[in-house]
Amino acid sequence: MKSSRLVSILLLLQTRGRMTAAQLAAELEVSVRTVYRDTEALAAAGVPLYGDAGHAGGYRLLDGYRTRLTGLTAEEAEALFLAGAPGPAAQLGLGAVLAAAQLKVRAALPAELRAHADRVGGRFHLDATGWYADPEDTRFLPEVADAVWNGRVLEVTYRRWREPTDVRRRLEPYGLVLKAGRWYVVAGPAPRTFRVAKILELTVSGEEFTRPEGFDLAAHWAVYQRDFLARLHRAEAVVRLEPGVALTGPAGVAVRANGRTDAAGRTVATVPVESLDDAHDEFLRLGTGIEVLEPPELRARLAATVGELAGRYGNPPAPGGD
Repeated sequence: MKSSRLVSILLLLQTRGRMTAAQLAAELEVSVRTVYRDTEALAAAGVPLYGDAGHAGGYRLLDGYRTRLTGLTAEEAEALFLAGAPGPAAQLGLGAVLAAAQLKVRAALPAELRAHADRVGGRFHLDATGWYADPEDTRFLPEVADAVWNGRVLEVTYRRWREPTDVRRRLEPYGLVLKAGRWYVVAGPAPRTFRVAKILELTVSGEEFTRPEGFDLAAHWAVYQRDFLARLHRAEAVVRLEPGVALTGPAGVAVRANGRTDAAGRTVATVPVESLDDAHDEFLRLGTGIEVLEPPELRARLAATVGELAGRYGNPPAPGGD
């Protein structure tokens, strides 16, 4: 819709400053010609919008010009209040700030949009944490967040999984990521990823660092997750699934991608596994719903476990539970 697009151009220029027609077109997913027409319409409506030619040119608003127009639709107002994450904000020490910001936004909304926001807030609640996990000790999270914001170097004692477990590290914290209820700090100069709960000691040094120009935290995290999963699932197993049995995660994706179903409705597929130990425990819980065809060592290990269970439960327990 043109009116919504005009508002978007105005807000983009207001928040980002000078932008070229090509940049605006890419952001709005329209043609450059459409941007030209829209900027002409804004100028004709009295918006102090200026276009400069040349290599460093682009569109900009008159210095100091601000608009109170937000252009929020009902759906956008709903999404705004649905996106509120009071738990993580409180962990960062921003719980009161988030509440105050939402209160101000709510007060500024027209009555109809305010009703939409209240409706979605009362019917949907987002909880990003996982089940069956103890709360993590993130007592250093506020200090890490402050160092991220102010570009301060951290000296930490960090506990890793391999020997030596407790090591000293100098971190240049580029950003924080919340994943499934766990906080991670992406820190340079490599950069690498560290779990905040594994920080045992922390000192904020007086040293400052410069964040790499163009570093994109979201893009870095996407690559990190992809590489992590590739390292995690280095082995494979060939399995046969009974009708109605489904695998989850990467194994489920593999079944859907390469699974072959026979006349009896059973599906044979090659699936990635973290290790033989993990595959043994994961497949065993599916009971007779799954049969491992390869590798032979995994099949043999499952057979040994099943034989031991059969021997244990095949006879009544001894009196007294001995």
